[in-house]
Amino acid sequence: MKPCGGRRKPFDLRTEVAHTARVYDYVLGGKTNYAADREVASKLMAIEPGPLTAMRENRAFMHRVVRELAGRGVRQFLDVGTGIPTSPNLHEVAQSVAPEARVVYVDNDPIVLAHARALLASAPRGRTAYLEAPVQEPEQILNSPMLKGTLDLDEPVAVTLIAILHFLPPDPEPREIVRRLLEPLPAGSYLAVSHMTADFAPRAVRRGAQVYNSAAEVSLHPADRAEMEAFFDGLDLLDPGVVPLHRWHPDGPVTVEDEVISMYGAVGRKP
Repeated sequence: MKPCGGRRKPFDLRTEVAHTARVYDYVLGGKTNYAADREVASKLMAIEPGPLTAMRENRAFMHRVVRELAGRGVRQFLDVGTGIPTSPNLHEVAQSVAPEARVVYVDNDPIVLAHARALLASAPRGRTAYLEAPVQEPEQILNSPMLKGTLDLDEPVAVTLIAILHFLPPDPEPREIVRRLLEPLPAGSYLAVSHMTADFAPRAVRRGAQVYNSAAEVSLHPADRAEMEAFFDGLDLLDPGVVPLHRWHPDGPVTVEDEVISMYGAVGRKP
C-alpha cells in the first residue's frame, strides 16, 4: 500500500461513541469495533434482523460486482467512501481475479484513516492506495497526485459507491457528485452503487434510521427507485438493472424478501 501522507497528530478515536464504519465492521465479523458499536448493532437487531442482514448482503453485493467487473477486464477501481477495510475488502476480491489490479480507496473519516495502514495490503503485482478526501469534492479526488500515481485515468476505471450516498446531505446533490466523478473518466468505465431505500419497508427503515441517527451521529437519506436510477443517467445499465441488491446476480437461490434488505444495487457502463 502506498503511504497515506506525512506524520499526523494523534487522533481521538472516540471509542465511547458508536461509529457507522465500526458498526459495519462488527456486523461483518471484523475486529475493529468497540462496545458502543456493538451496542448499536444490538439495538438494530432488537428492532428486527433486517438492517444487519442488509449490511451483510451489501458486502456480498460488492464482492459480486468486483468479481464481475474484474472478469470483464477492469483492472482499476476507485472505491469512494470505503469505510474500515474489513477483510476480504475490494482490493482482495479484485486481485484474486486479476493480481495486477490497482485500487484506490477514498475516505475522509479520520477513524477510517487510523485503521487503513494496518488493514490494507496489496498483492505483489497490484497496487493499493488510500486517499484522504471528502466524497463531496470529486475534483480533489481525481486530481490527487496519489490517485494519479496509482490509476491511469486514460484507461477505464470502475467507481464504486457502496452504501455511502445515503449518508450524504442533500447539498450538494449526490447525483451531481456522481456526475462529477464520472465525467472525466473514459468510455468503458463503470459505476456501481448500493443505496438504502424505503420503497419496500418504509416503517422499518425509518426506525432503523432513527437508531443510527441518535446513536451514531449520522443522518440517513433513503432513495426511491427513480432517484436510484438517476445516478445512472447517460450510462448503459448492466442486467438486471436497478434491483434489490441481493437480486443482482446472486450466487445462489434468493431466500430473503426485498423488505428485509431495503437496499438497491446497480452497475452501469459509460458508453
